[in-house]
Amino acid sequence: MFAVIKTGGKQYRVAAEDVIKIDKIAGSPGEIVQLPEVLLVGGDDVTLGAPTVAGASVAAEVLQQGRGPKIIAFKKRRRKNSRRKRGHRQEFTLLRVTEILTDGAEPSTRAKSQGETPSPGAEAVAPEGTQPASPPPEAAANAG
Repeated sequence: MFAVIKTGGKQYRVAAEDVIKIDKIAGSPGEIVQLPEVLLVGGDDVTLGAPTVAGASVAAEVLQQGRGPKIIAFKKRRRKNSRRKRGHRQEFTLLRVTEILTDGAEPSTRAKSQGETPSPGAEAVAPEGTQPASPPPEAAANAG
């Protein structure tokens, strides 16, 4: 199943587990956001909206809020000693589409995917019967 959504004046074709980069929307990383402007829902049967599909929305998890590369707008008027240099970085939101909802369904708040990295506070535990690695004796003698 796929959907065509509209956000930030642009249209995107999305399916479940797709990662898309859109113009900035509100939401912190790990939060589930709902995109209500669905123009088309496809799959076995296609539902075309006029202009949007009633009761359809797309749920997505915010992966990152960031800023794109710096774009330099340099303007020069020759022979007049006139120069303008201005930089711009477009803000974006990185989303992972979790599900495509129809008939007014609410998004499920599920845990992070199995591919996620552990949180920074989680510590690795050595298997039983093994010693944690220690520096070689020569390195300990030279450190002092």
